[in-house]
Amino acid sequence: MVRSAVPFLLFLILTSSCIRTQSAEEGHIEVRLSNKGLAFFKDLLIKKAESSLVPLELPDIEKSAKIPVVGKVHMALSSITIETIDVISSTVQTGDSGIVIAVSWATANLSMDWSYSYKTWLLPISVSDEGTAKVQVEGMDIGLTLSLTTVQGSLNLDVLDYGCNVDDISIKLDGGASWLYQGLVDAFEGKISSSIENAISKKLKDGIVNINSILHSLPKEVPVAHIATLNVTFVDDPELADSSLDLKINGLFSPKDKEELTSEYHRSSQSTLLFKTVDKMVRISLHEDVLNSASSVFFYANKMHWVVDKAPNQSFLNTAGWRFIVPQLYKMYPNDDICLNLSVSSPPILKMEKQQLKALLRLDVVINVLDADEVIPVACISVARVHN
Repeated sequence: MVRSAVPFLLFLILTSSCIRTQSAEEGHIEVRLSNKGLAFFKDLLIKKAESSLVPLELPDIEKSAKIPVVGKVHMALSSITIETIDVISSTVQTGDSGIVIAVSWATANLSMDWSYSYKTWLLPISVSDEGTAKVQVEGMDIGLTLSLTTVQGSLNLDVLDYGCNVDDISIKLDGGASWLYQGLVDAFEGKISSSIENAISKKLKDGIVNINSILHSLPKEVPVAHIATLNVTFVDDPELADSSLDLKINGLFSPKDKEELTSEYHRSSQSTLLFKTVDKMVRISLHEDVLNSASSVFFYANKMHWVVDKAPNQSFLNTAGWRFIVPQLYKMYPNDDICLNLSVSSPPILKMEKQQLKALLRLDVVINVLDADEVIPVACISVARVHN
């Protein structure tokens, strides 16, 4: 149940109730799911649950019943197994205390072994019989209410309510005496229904508890290029509205094995860039601090330095290609190769304005002449460029 549910942790994250709390941290990445997005993940979860809940074994059932003429009959059901569950209709709705996932009018198929034995004054010996049976469950309703909070940067999932109700079952016997069919139905229908309800309810609760353990074990940092980490801790409890659910993630980059740079960034309510999926199922708001923290980390890790010694037009990297632009260079170093050292002189500054991303880049370009075995710097050009 646990492993099969791992790909659907995201949906369980979304099924939450929220009480607003204060936090010293800020969320620089915000994810908003609409009701349509919730319904999409709900359908994925239910499809997976149809297969992950089965086969489900139920405890054996024994019962004694008094049958006219025959007398007292001891009956037993064993190897009771739910083999398939088919969901006909399902919904997901927000509520005051959480999100309710409701499955209505589901069906299920069970297999089992049956046996009976009795003694009667008509015969001096004990009479017994056994066989197999198929059980069809109709009108099964399943409900689950979940809440989610943020605890020390991790998500904590709780089950607020759960349950299963069986409306009707039918039993078809194979083998044995068919004249006891109605007696078996009358004797076991209620107990079979209760056993199904209890087993499915327990399976749901146990599955959520296991998934909660997985949520707690999720990493709070993601390594990036061996020099940085991305802070993926959750900030504040999720916010649940009538038509959306918002999750906030710290989202800042910091140097690996060093203190985080969160104090350098001051959030502005307008400095965000939005990414929307098809039909607005999901919306992601990305604060400019995410990009600026990444640029700062990579700059101080000396990862913004490049040597250019090859170009589509290779003549550009030879003094002969510069003889009309800088004649003196060609006279001093005729037909010598050139390489360019490109270095960003300060962390790039990124700004988001009206859904556009602008970058201020300060670049030093050192022109080196390769004369024999000697590398000779001949010029340095500083460029400040704003890119849209």
